[in-house]
Amino acid sequence: MASISMQTSYLLSRSSLSSKASKIAAIHVPKLPRVDVSVPKIRTVKKVEELKPKDTTPSLEKSTHVHLHHDEQEHSTNSNALIQLYAILEAVADRVEMHNNLAEQRDNWNTLLLNSINMITLTATTMSGVAATFGAGAPLLALKLSSALLFSAATGMLLIMNKIQPSQLTEEQRNASRLFTNLQSEIQTTITLGKNPTKQDVKVAMEKVLALDKAFPLPLLGVMLEKFPKKFDPAVWWPKPSKPQKRKSSVIGKLNGWSEELEMELREVVEVVKKKDSEDYERLGNIALKFNKSLAIAGPLLTGIAALGSSFVGNDSWDALVPLVAGSLASAVNSFEHGAQVGMIFEMYRTSGGFFKLLETSVESTLEEEDLERRENGELFEMKMALKLGRSVSELRELASKSSSYRMEGVFDIDEFASKLF
Repeated sequence: MASISMQTSYLLSRSSLSSKASKIAAIHVPKLPRVDVSVPKIRTVKKVEELKPKDTTPSLEKSTHVHLHHDEQEHSTNSNALIQLYAILEAVADRVEMHNNLAEQRDNWNTLLLNSINMITLTATTMSGVAATFGAGAPLLALKLSSALLFSAATGMLLIMNKIQPSQLTEEQRNASRLFTNLQSEIQTTITLGKNPTKQDVKVAMEKVLALDKAFPLPLLGVMLEKFPKKFDPAVWWPKPSKPQKRKSSVIGKLNGWSEELEMELREVVEVVKKKDSEDYERLGNIALKFNKSLAIAGPLLTGIAALGSSFVGNDSWDALVPLVAGSLASAVNSFEHGAQVGMIFEMYRTSGGFFKLLETSVESTLEEEDLERRENGELFEMKMALKLGRSVSELRELASKSSSYRMEGVFDIDEFASKLF
């Protein structure tokens, strides 16, 4: 009975489920239409900066690259300036050698010409004296003609020798060699100190070389210095100083070794140099110039008179006196002029006057520079000036103090020269 009841309940449940399913299947749900919703695309415009490749280099690295590039350019400029300075140094060394060789050569000229002219003059004088002892005839004519020719040759050689003044030429070349040697040492010091040379250093060195070339020319023809100028002028072998800066320093007191006391001291020393040393050497130079000019005229004049007088030898006993006296005097004058090297003495005075002129110019141009930082160190400048004048720094200050006290007392002529060297 129990099994029959379980089967009956199972069948009833299945029938109920199938009836429900048939009812659901009979209901038709309509299909919804498909709607396509189109969403508009948003157009994005990128900035130009975003399109460019981004620089990922850090700012510190950029600045480092800039500094390195600037340093490379500066190093390249300094290297070029250093190479140019070395080239100028080689040219200066070559000029030193050339001027030394020319000084030796022209000193030989002076010795050889002096000895040759004196021998010719004395030989002609002797022949004139011998001719006076002969009577008329062929020997007298030969002696007279030979004597006249020798005196004429001596006159021509003396004219040339007095025109070029070999002793003065020698002194010019010696001075040029010394000044080029100083310039050579100056350039070597600039390089040795380790300072980076600039284009300005190269320009200054070039100007100094060209100024020396102009002041002491190598050739004789065309550019030889006038040996007998109208008046004494000191030698000038330095370029014109550049115009100073007009920017004043804002620092009051001692800056770069300079002070008002030092400037006043240098001005006083320059006044002493102008009033004592420069004037004295100008006076001595004018004396040497006039004396040398007189000797240069007297020598050829005497040999010319002797040449004319020798042609009249034999006519009278007094006729032989003219060539004998004139020839002897000509030999003495020639020996004194070129043996004592009067032309060299004149050139020495001219160079010494130029030295004092350069000293004045350097002090004035330095003091005109109002920017103290652009000047050479004041203490160093003072020491250099003292050494150039053959004094110590304390002696230089004493000289300035003495000059100032004399001027305050109304005495403008100090009883002391600035230079103790010459």
